[in-house]
Amino acid sequence: MLAVGSRAPEFEALDQDDRIRTLAEYLSTAPLLLYFYPADFTPGCTQEACGIRDIHQELVRAGLTLVGVSPQSPDSHRRFRERYSLPFTLLSDPDKRVIRAYRADGPLGLGVRRITYLIDQDAVITGAVTADFRIARHTDFVRAAITAATAAGAQRD
Repeated sequence: MLAVGSRAPEFEALDQDDRIRTLAEYLSTAPLLLYFYPADFTPGCTQEACGIRDIHQELVRAGLTLVGVSPQSPDSHRRFRERYSLPFTLLSDPDKRVIRAYRADGPLGLGVRRITYLIDQDAVITGAVTADFRIARHTDFVRAAITAATAAGAQRD
């Protein structure tokens, strides 16, 4: 996992609609929650994605963007989003360039670790959680980011 306080690596990847997306693009509008997950349609990844889906409106109101990354194809991501009504972008990383850059690859380069990063608009990692099998930790991390962003927004107002 990359250290809090370090610079988030720039990336380029296809989304579920075959559009090229970059870190800079996302950070131009809001802080980013970037989460890595092993695979579409698996029980744990489905539970994680649906948990985030259920709090997504709070996330948007707090001024945050959320994007998921896994090795599956854009077509798989499109079907996963449609089946579970996921309102956020999923990026395809079949060669694991982004996954490796964010140190989310599994032992010996096998698999993908369940890691979530909070990245500010200066591309600095301000928070991170790894919880390969404790999916609720990711939802808790997202909730904490929402609370912090909401409080920061209230202070600016």
